[in-house]
Amino acid sequence: MNANKYGVGYYLPPEVTYDWVKKDHVDKAPLWCSVDLRDGNQSLVIPMDLKEKLEFYKLLLKVGFKEIEVGFPAASETEYEFLRTLIENNMIPKDVTVQVLTQCREHIIRKTFEACKGAPSAIIHFYNSVSVAQREQVFRKSKEEIKKIATDGAKLVKKLAAEYEGNFRFEYSPESFTGTEPEYALEVCNAVLDILKPGPDNNVIINLPVTVEMSMPHVYATQIEYMCKNLKYRKYVTVSLHPHNDRGTGVADTELALLAGADRVEGTLFGNGERTGNVDVITLAMNMYSHGVDPKLDFSDMPSIVEVYEKCTRMHVYERTPYAGSLVFAAFSGSHQDAIAKGMKWREEKKLEQWTVPYIPIDPKDISRTYDADVIRVNSQSGKGGIGYLLEQTYGYVLPAGMREHLSYLCKGISDHEHKELKVSEVLDIFKDHYFDYKNPVSVENFQFKQDGNEVIADITLKNGEETSSLTVSGNGSIDALSNALKKFTGNDYMLKVYTEHSMQDQNSKSVAAAYIGLEAPSGEIYWGVGTHTDIIRAGAHALLSAYNNYVKDISK
Repeated sequence: MNANKYGVGYYLPPEVTYDWVKKDHVDKAPLWCSVDLRDGNQSLVIPMDLKEKLEFYKLLLKVGFKEIEVGFPAASETEYEFLRTLIENNMIPKDVTVQVLTQCREHIIRKTFEACKGAPSAIIHFYNSVSVAQREQVFRKSKEEIKKIATDGAKLVKKLAAEYEGNFRFEYSPESFTGTEPEYALEVCNAVLDILKPGPDNNVIINLPVTVEMSMPHVYATQIEYMCKNLKYRKYVTVSLHPHNDRGTGVADTELALLAGADRVEGTLFGNGERTGNVDVITLAMNMYSHGVDPKLDFSDMPSIVEVYEKCTRMHVYERTPYAGSLVFAAFSGSHQDAIAKGMKWREEKKLEQWTVPYIPIDPKDISRTYDADVIRVNSQSGKGGIGYLLEQTYGYVLPAGMREHLSYLCKGISDHEHKELKVSEVLDIFKDHYFDYKNPVSVENFQFKQDGNEVIADITLKNGEETSSLTVSGNGSIDALSNALKKFTGNDYMLKVYTEHSMQDQNSKSVAAAYIGLEAPSGEIYWGVGTHTDIIRAGAHALLSAYNNYVKDISK
């Protein structure tokens, strides 16, 4: 690998300033323009047909885009037909502007206006490439000749806008801006602006694309800052960004360029676009949201957005895609799960509005994700805190600490052996299979308790296989009395080490008691059991017998 042939192609402005570095975050939403139906569509192996484009267009409206680049109508019959369908069927809302792309070539510009005839609001986006590499290698033209292509295009779009029915705005892009000397890009843009004459009723968009990422993000920010400070008619000019992602820093390019003074962003959902893609609008918008800034786009139903996107594009949203991927909130690590569970508990206890939960940058519920299925996931790396939290949040079981640890080892062992992730329903099955056996081998046939001073007297009938015995015993409570009967009946000794209980709701909304018992065998091993019942005494009895049966099954092996 020869790195010496790289590192050229981008240019710093003649006057480099870094005023933008004094800001710590983007404090307001930019104007957004989706280019999914143009850049996104042309990058697909199988471009969307008319039906799919219409479905995707409706998704973009639902999300809240007010500017949507619908295609290059002069270059594709499908895109021409799509635009005409939108116009002729009154499918462009009053507050939405469609945008169309055209090269600075006369016959293409004329066909573009023909496609836009009657549009309630349309942006004519014309462009030509101005970079050193394109000037020298592709067009083999001088700077003046390249500038004339841009100014001729500006003259023609202005002339045709007055001739055609419709409401038109203008956008100019010096394509390959990042490979252009900034002072020359400024010269071309200002020459275009002198023709279009921006004013109070004629806002013009100057779009400064990262056609190919060539530099670190801060370099792009300095280029944008230079342009923002030196463009003519700046009060009436919208400075737009159109970053690609060749270096994997499209989001960083955009965020820093917004700090540097840009007003608008062109991008795609999930960053779909040529090569490594366009800038990911969802990541950008949700980054703002995570800093307390309303992005003015609605991603509250992220799963349905993913569904439509995957259906229409035949692309797959990678599981670790920020905010939208199926695993982005997933914590498999035991220490992470424990911290998340404690963070959730802390927030609940303190009734906090601010979101500060460890490891989870935003509340998953804000984008229609759930804590149980999306945040804490169970595999061989999982820990007691997360597994306990899952059972509590999903099914209402609040396990004592030692039992959570014991269950976590059971789950991790099964996950490791079967080499798979466990669903929360499978965790529940493991929990019930191991801790709810209060009938085998020993069970309680019936019992009655009565208080005698500080003691409880119990008449209890126990069964072990074919053997049945009725006993009268005492204890300092009903569970202690039952435990004493169990020891007398079986001859096995143990200590009742842990007992906890709480109320919960069953599926029929009845109040149910849940009891948890840990028995310590002479060996020091703890054996666990759980019982549930509408009667708290029976719940405790079931928990005790479940723990004891786990004990005797183990010692009989």
